[in-house]
Amino acid sequence: MSITSYAKAVVPHGTTSMISGLDEYISVSGLDGLQEIFQEIDKSPLKVFWGAPHQTPYTFPKSTIKYDITRETHKEVQKWPQCFGVWETVREFIQEQDENTLGAISLAEENRLPVFGCAPMARGKDLNGYLCAGIRLDHESYDHDEVVEKLRNGMHMLIRESVVTHFLSENIRAITEVNPYFARRTSFCTDDVTASEVLEKGHLDNVVRKAIKSGIAPITAIQMATINSAEAYRIDDRIGSISPGRIADILFVDDLTEFNVRQVMTNGKIVAKDYSISYDLKAPKRSEILTSRLDCDLVDKSDFEYKVDITNGKAKVLSMNVVGPFLRERKEEILEVKNNVVIPDIEKDVAMCSVIERFGKNGNKSLAFCSGWKLKSGAMASSAAPDDNNIIVIGTNSSDMAFAVNYLINNKGGQVVVKDGKVLSFLSLPVGGICSDEDPIIVANKEKELTKAANLLGCNLPEPLMYMFFLPITCLPDYALTDLGPIDTQKLCVFNPILSLE
Repeated sequence: MSITSYAKAVVPHGTTSMISGLDEYISVSGLDGLQEIFQEIDKSPLKVFWGAPHQTPYTFPKSTIKYDITRETHKEVQKWPQCFGVWETVREFIQEQDENTLGAISLAEENRLPVFGCAPMARGKDLNGYLCAGIRLDHESYDHDEVVEKLRNGMHMLIRESVVTHFLSENIRAITEVNPYFARRTSFCTDDVTASEVLEKGHLDNVVRKAIKSGIAPITAIQMATINSAEAYRIDDRIGSISPGRIADILFVDDLTEFNVRQVMTNGKIVAKDYSISYDLKAPKRSEILTSRLDCDLVDKSDFEYKVDITNGKAKVLSMNVVGPFLRERKEEILEVKNNVVIPDIEKDVAMCSVIERFGKNGNKSLAFCSGWKLKSGAMASSAAPDDNNIIVIGTNSSDMAFAVNYLINNKGGQVVVKDGKVLSFLSLPVGGICSDEDPIIVANKEKELTKAANLLGCNLPEPLMYMFFLPITCLPDYALTDLGPIDTQKLCVFNPILSLE
């Protein structure tokens, strides 16, 4: 969803502000596109506090995007009035002493801006070294012991609860079982939600209800979703409490425990009632910066055939096996080689996957093997795929993979599921190839349709498209896929998925 569409979804549920790097927009449109988004935000009931990404892209090694943020960029953008900090500083970039990231942090110290973090599974010396860079908070912890260690080392913690990352029930144990006073430095995060989930379950209001059901006192849960977040991001002089001098963002609820949001006030005006925006909120007219075509050539099915040096035989391959949304483990399988091509095997749950560079920079096309989707036929593809938003595609055969990619190119981006050269479902994402201005209910219905179509291909994952477009994220263990090729995210390098041939 675009900012406008997202506001229509979440503001009626009581979310009046969000903190974001808006890095997805930067990756596809640069700073010019970002300025257009700032103008959109100014007319929205949803306030967006921007953190300048420590660098873009977040991938390591560096994949291809439209615009790279560097330390030189930070000399300019950290002076902007919209900038409230350095966004989501990924631990590996500090570990590897990345010059752009260290430069951004150094400038932030000069400008007295906070530095926000991203350090899943960082413990012990790795965590301590990371904190020495001045990182203020983190939103990625896989268990409550990790939360406890980070809190005891001085961090503010955000408990993440989203459509595929249900961390609240485990992470909240840091408060309910270890130390109730940890609640004062803990808040919430909904990184990666879908329109359908927001409309059906709610947004931060849903997280507050879950926290209460987990044993947190209602007023404490509300505090975690309001003033705690504002203090963590150092914006509590503007929002987070009903007090003199703060912006009048106020929720009217019928009961603190049930937390049903009946009315929402932003900037001193009622903007939503009974879970609907109470006025006609329209998206702005988009310029060519955010609506131009995907800048890449059409592909051929041969682009998705993994060619090797033997004519016929066997290939031992490393397949990236998805285990939950944020973990890909090593899976070794023996595949047939026919006419110099390694053949994917649906019985062994080994499909092909590829990332196609779509910004007209180098024409990169990567190719690898993946497992866990249990596809029996067809292919699915998306031009929305953080952290670089190149086109990602997974399929059982090269023909459908090529058809899916070309369909996205011809339609200026989106998400598509195909079978036997026919489209089963398509969600158009014309804004930068990554989002839609449609009303949330329309997006939600398309999301459900995409999932059903993926189910018809054999996939039983809860969010097939989201699991797929997480593949390019290189800060997650153990493997990823970018336009450079398959990535070993522990060694931070490209690897060859062909282990041996015979």
